[in-house]
Amino acid sequence: MRKLSSFALLTAMGAALSGCSATAVSDFVKPYRIDIRQGNYVTQEMVAQLKPGMTRDQVRFVLGTPLLTDVFHADRWDYVYRFRPGKGADTQERRLAVIFADDRLARVEGDVRPGEAADDAR
Repeated sequence: MRKLSSFALLTAMGAALSGCSATAVSDFVKPYRIDIRQGNYVTQEMVAQLKPGMTRDQVRFVLGTPLLTDVFHADRWDYVYRFRPGKGADTQERRLAVIFADDRLARVEGDVRPGEAADDAR
């Protein structure tokens, strides 16, 4: 008897939902999407600590281990950060390249600059 009543309940729910349009059901039932963060998150404060002439170990201490190190360009470290919010907003991407000359920091290139004001909201 219990199986029969649960079958009848499921049949009634199926009949009720079949009358709904597909968009109404998809607006009601949405999967949860997480924020995806990939790479090295480098803040403006971290870049402000970089000074020309720093050693590789000092730069690694400030920024962390680089995401990309190229065998053919050993004097360049690339820090790439990508953030894709789960709510469907635009993907944000930051790139920072640290260039060495004679194993000392020569210059910094990319989206985050040492001289800019800190505008990080996170």
